Amino acid sequence: MELFLKIAAAAAIIMLLFYMWPAFRTWQENGPKAEKGDWQAALLPLAAVVGFVVFLILMVR
Repeated sequence: MELFLKIAAAAAIIMLLFYMWPAFRTWQENGPKAEKGDWQAALLPLAAVVGFVVFLILMVR
Protein backbone atom coordinates (compact mmCIF):
# COMPACT_ATOMS: atom_id res chain seq x y z
CA MET A 1 0.00 0.00 0.00
CA GLU A 2 2.85 2.37 0.80
CA LEU A 3 4.42 1.88 -2.64
CA PHE A 4 1.07 2.60 -4.29
CA LEU A 5 0.76 5.88 -2.38
CA LYS A 6 4.25 6.95 -3.46
CA ILE A 7 3.48 6.15 -7.10
CA ALA A 8 0.13 7.96 -6.89
CA ALA A 9 1.78 11.03 -5.34
CA ALA A 10 4.46 11.08 -8.05
CA ALA A 11 1.80 10.77 -10.76
CA ALA A 12 -0.21 13.61 -9.19
CA ILE A 13 2.87 15.86 -9.09
CA ILE A 14 3.70 15.09 -12.73
CA MET A 15 0.11 15.81 -13.80
CA LEU A 16 0.15 19.09 -11.85
CA LEU A 17 3.41 20.16 -13.50
CA PHE A 18 2.05 19.23 -16.93
CA TYR A 19 -1.14 21.19 -16.24
CA MET A 20 0.65 24.30 -14.90
CA TRP A 21 3.39 24.52 -17.57
CA PRO A 22 1.50 26.87 -19.98
CA ALA A 23 0.62 29.24 -17.14
CA PHE A 24 4.23 29.21 -15.93
CA ARG A 25 5.47 30.13 -19.40
CA THR A 26 2.99 33.01 -19.60
CA TRP A 27 4.01 34.26 -16.16
CA GLN A 28 7.68 34.18 -17.14
CA GLU A 29 7.12 36.10 -20.37
CA ASN A 30 4.60 38.69 -19.14
CA GLY A 31 5.50 38.98 -15.46
CA PRO A 32 7.06 42.03 -13.85
CA LYS A 33 10.79 42.44 -14.32
CA ALA A 34 13.07 42.91 -11.33
CA GLU A 35 14.35 46.42 -10.76
CA LYS A 36 17.39 47.74 -8.94
CA GLY A 37 16.12 47.78 -5.32
CA ASP A 38 13.98 44.65 -5.40
CA TRP A 39 16.56 42.29 -3.91
CA GLN A 40 17.36 44.67 -1.08
CA ALA A 41 13.65 44.97 -0.29
CA ALA A 42 13.35 41.17 -0.18
CA LEU A 43 16.49 40.57 1.88
CA LEU A 44 15.52 42.91 4.71
CA PRO A 45 12.43 40.92 5.86
CA LEU A 46 14.28 37.63 5.35
CA ALA A 47 17.16 38.84 7.51
CA ALA A 48 14.66 40.02 10.15
CA VAL A 49 13.00 36.59 10.26
CA VAL A 50 16.35 34.78 10.49
CA GLY A 51 17.46 37.14 13.25
CA PHE A 52 14.21 36.60 15.15
CA VAL A 53 14.54 32.81 14.91
CA VAL A 54 18.14 32.97 16.16
CA PHE A 55 16.98 35.21 19.00
CA LEU A 56 14.26 32.72 19.96
CA ILE A 57 16.73 29.83 19.89
CA LEU A 58 19.15 31.73 22.12
CA MET A 59 16.36 32.61 24.57
CA VAL A 60 15.38 28.95 24.96
CA ARG A 61 18.89 27.77 25.81
